[in-house]
Amino acid sequence: MGDLIKEALSIGWPLLALLAGLFVYSLVSIKDRVAKKRAMFKLFIGMIAACMLMVAVAHYKGSFYEANRTLPASLVLITAMCFMMGIYFPNQAAMLRIGGFMFLVAAGLSGYGNWLPQVEGGFPPAEVKLDFASMSAQQLADEGEKIIFGGVGKNKEQGAIGKGQCPLCHAFHAGMLGERAPNLLGIPERAIKERLEDPKYSKGKPQAREYEQKESFPGAGTAETAQEYIAESHSCPSCYVVVGYGVKGTNDKSSPMPPIHKPPISLSLPELAAVDTWLWVQADRPKQQEDKPAGEASALLADGTETVDQIFTKAQCIMCHTIPGIPGALGKQGPLLEEGTNAPNRIKDPAYKGGAHSTPEYIMESVVSPSTYVVKGFPDNLMPKVFGQKLSAGALKKIVDYLSQVKAGSPPPKIS
Repeated sequence: MGDLIKEALSIGWPLLALLAGLFVYSLVSIKDRVAKKRAMFKLFIGMIAACMLMVAVAHYKGSFYEANRTLPASLVLITAMCFMMGIYFPNQAAMLRIGGFMFLVAAGLSGYGNWLPQVEGGFPPAEVKLDFASMSAQQLADEGEKIIFGGVGKNKEQGAIGKGQCPLCHAFHAGMLGERAPNLLGIPERAIKERLEDPKYSKGKPQAREYEQKESFPGAGTAETAQEYIAESHSCPSCYVVVGYGVKGTNDKSSPMPPIHKPPISLSLPELAAVDTWLWVQADRPKQQEDKPAGEASALLADGTETVDQIFTKAQCIMCHTIPGIPGALGKQGPLLEEGTNAPNRIKDPAYKGGAHSTPEYIMESVVSPSTYVVKGFPDNLMPKVFGQKLSAGALKKIVDYLSQVKAGSPPPKIS
């Protein structure tokens, strides 16, 4: 309190000096006793108001840059000063009361804002550049596990997703769901025994392939080894499609998987090498490695600062769904997302057992708990169940707001 008073005096001493001068002037110059008494009283009130103002300013100055929630106290002091002055200075009462009311409203809003939980901003962590070339095979495999799952030791955790977003579609262990894409358990061995020997793969004869793409790039040819097959599957997923995992309606001629060296995933060649290394060494990982605590949690797929089309792209919704108004969203594996029309009808469906009572509630439920209601004609467990953890509340809200406005026969809403 003492420091606050000292700060107030250091700020307002010129004002106090002026009031003291007026006090002396009134004593000397005013001869009428009643007028002098009235002037002295008003000067006294003015000095009290000046002290309140100086304390308020000093408090505001000291609180503005500090992490405390007493800032509204300054505005309350100024409010009290205005109303007090309005009582004793009737000629300026209207103006003072208006000012007091304005500061009262400001104090209320400021108090409410300070009552809310505070989030302190900061700089993002410095980007760590990895020297993949100098890593051992085990270190490279660990980096691959981070890229796939978000941390070392998270590979058996259902729902763990890293930068590569592979678990959105693939499973990697026996018993894990992977109905959207093949389970990659033991893929190096199966690539040799199954994939490359499949007549549809057309090993050594890329032009004989009946798939959407023939080669990763002109002259690339086909894979001859398991390592080459895995690399080819990254860059050219539609060069060979495992039966049952193609885009719906293409007779397994086109893969829903995007080339992961291109946007939106955009893994670099060293990162792809790390992913491939993990696929090769996962079966030989030492037991103590499996018992390590999980590494740092993977980042959100979308944090809500993106536009809704970017959110759909980052979450890979566009690979399975057709979404009117969203560029590239022409997927056929999932239902057409005209939820402004679909949601009310599905809520009324006797087969619907969910808890939604409105279109936004249904959309949110279908994103975070897709098995609650499965649209007829589409299999269950096709859509990942991790979006409730991998999309921020802001990103989910943008998805819900957009899809709520998409109606059959109507122009799609604007992207925001």
